[in-house]
Amino acid sequence: MPGAGLLRIFVPTTALTDRKSRPEAAAPTIGPSAPAPYNELSMEELTLTTPTLLFSAVSLILLAYTNRFLSYAQLIRTLKELHVQNPSKVTRAQIDNLRLRLRLTRTMQVLGVTSLFLCVVTMFLIYIGLQALSGWVFGIALLLLIGSLGISILEIQISVRALEIHLHDMER
Repeated sequence: MPGAGLLRIFVPTTALTDRKSRPEAAAPTIGPSAPAPYNELSMEELTLTTPTLLFSAVSLILLAYTNRFLSYAQLIRTLKELHVQNPSKVTRAQIDNLRLRLRLTRTMQVLGVTSLFLCVVTMFLIYIGLQALSGWVFGIALLLLIGSLGISILEIQISVRALEIHLHDMER
């Protein structure tokens, strides 16, 4: 049965047609079944507005990732000069740490941009009437965004370790 296991919301038939003219129309009910005069609204429906909700969030995330990348680039240039003038284990460890963080940031950016791209593809698929395919593409876009955010958490943990290296060196 299609939609089995999904949350089903039943709305009175009159609520769908003339809710403005009849304020006393019954409220929606939630449950496995509903009386006969109810129409089922499925959570499977995807409209053009759903993928557009991610645009602002993904745009802000990509801006934050780009700022991180630019900060790393400046820090790498500074550390390189410092390491050339006075090589040490601390600057070597920081450079290695930054190399890993750059790779993670690149992966976060690729996943975020791909997620945004798939949101646009989803909107196009909805527009041309391929509802089922648009649901799958949007699901993949959400998974990519989740992956990007997960890698961001990992990168933050590595950044904290880098600061701990610096603080440990200052304590000596």
